[in-house]
Amino acid sequence: MRIAQIAPLYEAVPPKFYGGTERVVSYLTEALVAQGHDVTLFASGDSVTSATLEAVWPRALRLDPSVRDALAPHALLTETVRQRASEFDVLHFHLDYMPFGVFGQMDVPFVTTLHGRLDLPELQPVFDIFPQAEVVSISDAQRAPLRAKWRDTVYHGLPEDLLRPHPGAKPEYLAFLGRICPEKRVDTAIKIAKQSGLPLKIAAKVDKVDQEYYDREIVPLLNDANVEFIGEITEAQKAEFLSNAKALLLPIDWPEPFGLVMIEAMACGTPVIAFNRGSVPEVVDHGLTGFVVEDVYGAVAALSRLGDLSRDAVRAQFEKRFTADKMASRYVENYQALLKAAGRPALRQVNG
Repeated sequence: MRIAQIAPLYEAVPPKFYGGTERVVSYLTEALVAQGHDVTLFASGDSVTSATLEAVWPRALRLDPSVRDALAPHALLTETVRQRASEFDVLHFHLDYMPFGVFGQMDVPFVTTLHGRLDLPELQPVFDIFPQAEVVSISDAQRAPLRAKWRDTVYHGLPEDLLRPHPGAKPEYLAFLGRICPEKRVDTAIKIAKQSGLPLKIAAKVDKVDQEYYDREIVPLLNDANVEFIGEITEAQKAEFLSNAKALLLPIDWPEPFGLVMIEAMACGTPVIAFNRGSVPEVVDHGLTGFVVEDVYGAVAALSRLGDLSRDAVRAQFEKRFTADKMASRYVENYQALLKAAGRPALRQVNG
């Protein structure tokens, strides 16, 4: 099939550091190419891909301080895709509701994966006015607040060999990985670590918008001798960081749409202890890949049960459920269904 993947321009594909959506777009794109599809990636010019790259903007907006209106490059992006739409069997957008108006008037099938939280009151009127726009959720829980034309739920996946248990790992500490902001509750992770008596290592990004929160609420907690703040780490550093952790803590206080960090930990054989919010009970197999808990007390109690879990079984469950190849195959099923519904033959067939 000839497939267009349309990524946001805020980060490169894949991002240099933190960036969940663009990272998933990269994993999906590379898996589709490996399966034999003809893929064009519409993204920033500093993206790296084995697909055909259509560089709509020279570099990721996060790294381009000269850009003060982020909507302008995205308007250029959507128009560039519109002008080339007939070249593709299907257009796969990762731009929330931005494509609905223009592409709903065209005869090229398109689908949008929604990557963010959907419990915002301003969203429903937008989806009400575009009732035929087909969307994919990244967890069933993500769908709950929004009435939309749901096509499927497709869980995120990682390349199977991207992260593996680190040779000679000696799990000694608890890990927190991701971004520091109020809803991720690194303060709660610190509390869990303190009550359990285990050291905590925090590998996290601090966005400008969260700097004041970090300085006011989190920095005073970092004085604890058992807490080490590492800062933002690269993809290459994740396997060692996660493999040497007894467990990943995810004490979130928001309806997490998916939580890529959970499957990153599982890929390293590291159990996940996460609060029962959003997608967590769909991603974590309670008692197999970790524990789904309700509060700090439950998290501390779960830490005492880590010996019941097999790190090999955690890795095996990752391979069974959350590889990029499985994610890509599920999306291809959706692309084919869209083509069939539109009565269009594929521009390119994939053998085998």
